[in-house]
Amino acid sequence: MTRYSKQTRVLVAVDCIIFGFDGEHLKLLLIQRGFEPEKNKWSLMGGFIEPHEGPEAAASRILKQLTGLEGVYMEQMHVFGEPKRDPIERTLSITYFAFIDVHKYEKQLSEEYHAEWFHLKDVPKLIFDHNEMVEMAREKLRYKAALHPILFELLPEKFTIPQIQTLYENVYDTVLDKRNFSRKLLSTGLLIRQDEKDKENSKKGAYFYKLDPGIYKDKFQSFLNFIPNPQALSA
Repeated sequence: MTRYSKQTRVLVAVDCIIFGFDGEHLKLLLIQRGFEPEKNKWSLMGGFIEPHEGPEAAASRILKQLTGLEGVYMEQMHVFGEPKRDPIERTLSITYFAFIDVHKYEKQLSEEYHAEWFHLKDVPKLIFDHNEMVEMAREKLRYKAALHPILFELLPEKFTIPQIQTLYENVYDTVLDKRNFSRKLLSTGLLIRQDEKDKENSKKGAYFYKLDPGIYKDKFQSFLNFIPNPQALSA
């Protein structure tokens, strides 16, 4: 087999940043690294790409192997490639991020690598440049959520408006006006009100809503300017 001459080997890995929402808090899924260097320290889900697979296939395989999660849609984010980011060998990392409903996937979580959800405000020091990856993913989440209703991926099938507001407040680390938020949200036409109410988390009982999938696809731009000045909120 012909090889390129005078070239140094560079390894390629993938790292997965998985955000989840439990109805109250925005969380990040982490594992304890199973090998040196930095063994047993908290880490994103990562591993090397095998010769026979592409980055997307590697990300799905690694996520299933380390956490037990499968069928999770992930989006490629950025390539991290500082020469000294890995102390063992020169390694590039292709990062992927995803948003999921914690309760939908909690039974799938594997205990082998101690996969655990962390509140975003309590994320520990991670290995290598993983904290930098998380911060970039948070900025990406804020930007996309201001333009499109992607945060619905973090919600259960039925949800209340207070739940959605709590989620947005978590993402942007701010407090939103209740009436104004509700008015803007309902004006998008994305929600279908249900007959039943949530009486466990609301004194008066907040109506449950479902996302209208047809409107979601046809009017994906409905959330433009839904969050006022998202750059200022994330500053």
